[in-house]
Amino acid sequence: MQRQDFFFELPPELIAQQPSPERTGSRLLHLDGATGNCSDYQFTDLPRFLEAGDLLVFNDTKVIPARLFAQKFSGGKVEILIERFLDEKRVLAQVRASKSPKVGGRLRLENDVVVVVGQRVDNFFTLEFMIDYPLSQLLEAVGHIPLPPYIDREDDNYDQQRYQTVYARAQGAVAAPTAGLHFDEAMLQTLREQGLETAFVTLHVGAGTFTPVRVDNLAEHKMHAEQVEVSAEVVAQVQAARARGKRVIAIGTTSVRALESAAAAMGELQPYQGDTRLFITPGYQFRCIDALLTNFHLPESTLLMLVSALGGQDAVLAAYAHAVQQKYRFFSYGDAMFVTKK
Repeated sequence: MQRQDFFFELPPELIAQQPSPERTGSRLLHLDGATGNCSDYQFTDLPRFLEAGDLLVFNDTKVIPARLFAQKFSGGKVEILIERFLDEKRVLAQVRASKSPKVGGRLRLENDVVVVVGQRVDNFFTLEFMIDYPLSQLLEAVGHIPLPPYIDREDDNYDQQRYQTVYARAQGAVAAPTAGLHFDEAMLQTLREQGLETAFVTLHVGAGTFTPVRVDNLAEHKMHAEQVEVSAEVVAQVQAARARGKRVIAIGTTSVRALESAAAAMGELQPYQGDTRLFITPGYQFRCIDALLTNFHLPESTLLMLVSALGGQDAVLAAYAHAVQQKYRFFSYGDAMFVTKK
């Protein structure tokens, strides 16, 4: 398959720069994978597409204030974007500067904390923070919410709340699992009262989720690694849903990748903890997922390819053309799409 097979024209004004006033205030596009038909709704209409006994699988990762500003001791400005924690004082991070930092070089944060540059690992550096207190405490003091590159503004206090799901628990993500941003506590309670079951996996979304596919032939693309945890309890919940003839519905592409990675490791769904580089494209045989709630994704992105694998490539691209024509809001703070399996 070719990267350009997933291209579509997106007017820049459709890229949402702010969240909707209410979490549940977005629109919802429904794509019936069996027929290819798509229909326009509001997000509050989601319960009409769900049945008692269906299992909703959420990603409970929590976005950390992973964006830091620093200076070289020579005076040059540096921006740090943490990718993952390595231990209590060391991280793997992107370092953006006019000149790449040298191994052993020292940086100074806004609060004068010193950071020592370690070895280079692909597009990242290991960084060690010279502190005698928890790194999480430092990030709370001087870190910024790492808004996606297509949101053309600085983060503010409102983003600390809205670029986080209401059920976020496990710290470690540098990007939000954005399908979950549409849920508030009232909506979750409505779903429970309707008889929906809920499960929580963890996939710490990395900055690599925004890295464009740079090869034309998708067989040559190498996915970035992300940390995943699927517990034995979640495996039992999925098996129970299957046994009662109900669907497993992923809330977000990260929930899809978490479950499918856990299944791919052993050939069937098993508890799993580790890294995943699973790349899902059309033709992939899903082991766990029947339907997906997701946001609208970048042209030629791995996430659009995943959605196309579930709903059918032609149907998904036609639904995207409809969304553009109907002026849906795109990307992290945008509208939602509910897709059933082709």
